[in-house]
Amino acid sequence: MKAIVAFAAGTIAALLWTSEAVAASVTNRDEKDHKVTIMEGDVRQEHTLKPAASLQGICRKGCIIRLDDSEDDDYELDGSEIVSIEDGYLYYDGPDQPGEQGQGESNPPPASK
Repeated sequence: MKAIVAFAAGTIAALLWTSEAVAASVTNRDEKDHKVTIMEGDVRQEHTLKPAASLQGICRKGCIIRLDDSEDDDYELDGSEIVSIEDGYLYYDGPDQPGEQGQGESNPPPASK
């Protein structure tokens, strides 16, 4: 019985870790709050991201992110990026595949309009 419980706990932990590994995250590196709108298909979520705060585990199947209700700049994420808000724009920060090394510098991702 203990072996079954241990196996089930290990399986659940692996599934949770795997789902986070294929999800995007957004960190606010600005000194002011930003409104972050996440659009996944027909679902729309709005968050207020305070300075140094982050959203983890978002866009598992890809999404569009809009900052501060600006309809001019929509950012498309495929669901595995690590991005940050700097100077009011969304920048690519890290690996989009588990185990891949980041470049250490921020480059703007392509914006879809």
